[in-house]
Amino acid sequence: MNDLQLKQAVMDELEFDPAIDAAHVTAFVHDGVVTLAGYVGDYTQKHAAETAARRIKGVRAIAQEIEVRLPTDRKIADDEIADRATRILDWDLRLPRDAIQVMVEKGVVVLRGTVAWEFLRREAEADVRKLGGVLGVSNHICVVSPARLGSVQKKIHAAFERSAELQAEKVTVHFDEEGIVKLGGQLHSMLERAAAENAAWSAPGVSKVINQIEIGY
Repeated sequence: MNDLQLKQAVMDELEFDPAIDAAHVTAFVHDGVVTLAGYVGDYTQKHAAETAARRIKGVRAIAQEIEVRLPTDRKIADDEIADRATRILDWDLRLPRDAIQVMVEKGVVVLRGTVAWEFLRREAEADVRKLGGVLGVSNHICVVSPARLGSVQKKIHAAFERSAELQAEKVTVHFDEEGIVKLGGQLHSMLERAAAENAAWSAPGVSKVINQIEIGY
């Protein structure tokens, strides 16, 4: 697929996704690198646009340059966003209470703290992403849990083998005593690359994943 075909595929996916008003969104493609530009009416649409582009086979990387332009009557003060974000995190029973701190500056929510699993880190971000008035989310939550070197590598490889979305034999895994996983190898799409990273994060004891998997054809 050449760049022109890839651009059309990305635009078709953006227009097909009901979560996105793509009327003011466009894409530029060079050597498989997609730049998303334009503007949307809320942060959830910006996130959905990036997710949609990642689904397209042949996309090697994404540059996210979409702006969030809130209507005047939907702009909310930072202190009110912070209050809402704190409350919605408290209401999420899977998140450890008082473990996550919230700061808001010019509509951008900054999250800090520690959790035991990556899915909780992502869940906290998803909780605040959908709040009105949010222009962006900066997630600095750390994943901290005990690491057991041998068992973690086995669990990651087993997760790769179970996955229908990736070719396990093409991914290399290195895990150190600090809980850092490094993924290498070559896969065919960003979707496969993301599936490998998600599988690695699912193992207990993983504190960080460095995804060095390349996208090839």
